[in-house]
Amino acid sequence: QVQLVESGGGLVQAGDSLRLSCAVSGRTFSWYRMGWFRQAPGKAREFVAAIRRSDGRTDYSDSVKGRFTISGDNTKTTVYLQMNSLKPEDTAVYRCAAAITVFDFNYWGQGTQVTVSL
Repeated sequence: QVQLVESGGGLVQAGDSLRLSCAVSGRTFSWYRMGWFRQAPGKAREFVAAIRRSDGRTDYSDSVKGRFTISGDNTKTTVYLQMNSLKPEDTAVYRCAAAITVFDFNYWGQGTQVTVSL
């Protein structure tokens, strides 16, 4: 069983920074891509960022490009989301996800709340 556990969320003010972590545990598997998604109350889930295992290629949504950075550690068991210059509209539950193929994200964490106040 693969488990993804997020941490690092919290309540911050606009302009502050947070770093989210996603720890991967369970049976050994080789993920193809790890991603971060978020969902605000009353809104659809939104893609935030992703990183590809093979070459470290990263992708970002336009709403976070230039402010957020996704990265992974050398063991490939933890993925981070560094969030800078946070805005109130970044308030959401952030979830990490793992894809074992190019087609879809197969495993999901429970999420961590990020709240940004004015």
